[in-house]
Amino acid sequence: MHPPSRKDFVSVTFAEQGSGSYNNSKQWRRQSCWRKWKQLSRLQRSLILFTLVLLLICGIASYPTVTEHLRGLTGGDQETDRGADSGLRPGIPHVLPEPVKQEAPPPPEIPSQKRLPHKRGPPVLQNRLQKKGNASDTLVEDKVPDGKKEAEDVGVISWRGAVIEAEQGTEDTKDEENKDDLLAKQGTKSPEESEAGQLEAVREAFRHAWKGYKDFAWGHDELRPISKSYGEWFGLGLTLIDALDTMWILGLKSEFEEAKAWVATELSFNKNVDVNLFESTIRILGGLLSTYHLTGDTLFLDKAKDIGSRLMPAFKTPSKIPFSDVNIGKGTAHPPRWTSDSTVAEVTSIQLEFRELSRLTEDTQYQAAVGEVMTQVHKLEGKLDGLVPMFINTNNGQFTHQGIYTLGARADSYYEYLLKQWIQGGKKEDQFLEDYVQAIEGVKRNLLQKSSPNGLTFVGELSHGQFSPKMDHLVCFLPGTLALGAHNGLPADHMDLAKQLMETCYQMYVQMETGLSPEIVHFNMHQGSTRDIDVKLADRHNLLRPETVESLFYLYRFTKDKKYRDWGWEILQNFNKYTKVSSGGYTSINNVRDPDYPSPRDKMESFFLGETLKYLYLLFSDDTNLISLDQYVFNTEAHPLPIWPATE
Repeated sequence: MHPPSRKDFVSVTFAEQGSGSYNNSKQWRRQSCWRKWKQLSRLQRSLILFTLVLLLICGIASYPTVTEHLRGLTGGDQETDRGADSGLRPGIPHVLPEPVKQEAPPPPEIPSQKRLPHKRGPPVLQNRLQKKGNASDTLVEDKVPDGKKEAEDVGVISWRGAVIEAEQGTEDTKDEENKDDLLAKQGTKSPEESEAGQLEAVREAFRHAWKGYKDFAWGHDELRPISKSYGEWFGLGLTLIDALDTMWILGLKSEFEEAKAWVATELSFNKNVDVNLFESTIRILGGLLSTYHLTGDTLFLDKAKDIGSRLMPAFKTPSKIPFSDVNIGKGTAHPPRWTSDSTVAEVTSIQLEFRELSRLTEDTQYQAAVGEVMTQVHKLEGKLDGLVPMFINTNNGQFTHQGIYTLGARADSYYEYLLKQWIQGGKKEDQFLEDYVQAIEGVKRNLLQKSSPNGLTFVGELSHGQFSPKMDHLVCFLPGTLALGAHNGLPADHMDLAKQLMETCYQMYVQMETGLSPEIVHFNMHQGSTRDIDVKLADRHNLLRPETVESLFYLYRFTKDKKYRDWGWEILQNFNKYTKVSSGGYTSINNVRDPDYPSPRDKMESFFLGETLKYLYLLFSDDTNLISLDQYVFNTEAHPLPIWPATE
């Protein structure tokens, strides 16, 4: 049962005395006027109506605010095919979950402050829906248990993001040209687009997210911002630990100090709880090691040693391929209940952290354990041109579910960590480099295709010889990884491919009605397609993932092409517009194709603070010494770890 509407009604009751004479008098006046109107000739009535219409038109034409507002409603500014339901019209606040209410148009703005239409990307690529109900893209309101009721209880999700200026469009409206000319003459940028303004916008987003976590989920794993509560995964304060180095990098010292105090007094790993080896390694161990290196505070190194030693029972398997789950209190480990397999990505994406732990502690057991995994995977049969299947058996150490190859979930970070282990170790371990280069050639040969009609380059999947044009948002780590490889001396065509895939990942955002990417897309390849990207109903959610802004950071850092920063700015504004919860925090959403009600999921993943906002901050900073990519390598949870000195 939904709570009562927030609309307020006022009931006015007139006294019964005299009401009859009042009504009779008003009725008589209406009848008298009508008789006089009917007595006029048709020509007289026509002239009167014509005069009234002419006066109305002249009045509207003489009032610039009304004219501008009408032009916006009728598409006069050529807003890029966002559709009648885009929810971007000025003056229409979005309130969850009540119907949209239209307010009065805004007052006229001076030219330097004039709001611009959202111009994104080449116009030929902007095939957004104008109406709900296309045969393959019918919008169905996603349901979450009690989600809508919770949204009503909490009130408003902030939909007011700053309007974005995007310079990457190939065709500009006159308004955009006028503003560009004005700014060029002034030699300035609008305040929100300056580097300082963008950096402060990220800090503000972090503070808002942190406020929700502090108010409603302090010390717990994840914030549930709509219901103002928390979710528990391991019970180890995941969001807080994941965000430690982000706060340090963003210069949020007071927030960092209160989080540090919690780590010092409350964080204990002596708990009878099962944790996932991979997630605990990249988020907790990686976060503690990174924070130690940035601050020099041994509190974080001591905690890293504690959790690292407690994760080691996972490697006590017949094959030395680790189990997926560890009880950090009991010192036992086991595979998932439904299988004896681990995913390839999970067992091959813990190496950076354990190798660094060995270097710091001078205890070789950690590096030896994860090194054995890489040695075995290197030797295994079942690869396709360097591409690996998604699962590996912990009993016999062999690939299972062979014949399926993807760079998405369950395999993605295997390829990332091949390159990054080589970089971390000072480019001395050639096995990692050889496997990485071979895998990229395998991607080009087996998984790379172009969409129709606009030829977007994308990475699909292969299942028993059958190609599928399915691409996870997770694959958008690849442009950044390719660019990082090219920066470290790999072939120039790696950077060329990085730029092509970066454009594709951006289009996964810009072609959605909210400007936010879905979890999975399917690319059209057949002739006659009218749009490059289709999204199935079950895949329309956005989890605040970092992969695209991660790659934008790498591309901007290496090329200094401003369009990558502009694209990241757009994405941040759309996060603010469609996922920001007024009481604090940001929420995942269920439907990126419905800007009027994207259906909040009531969950803020820890990686939004640990990765997404961190990469956005680094993207907007021109200080290349702020986490130099010649001194640090990021783990797959965006925690920077030092590149080892050449003498080691």
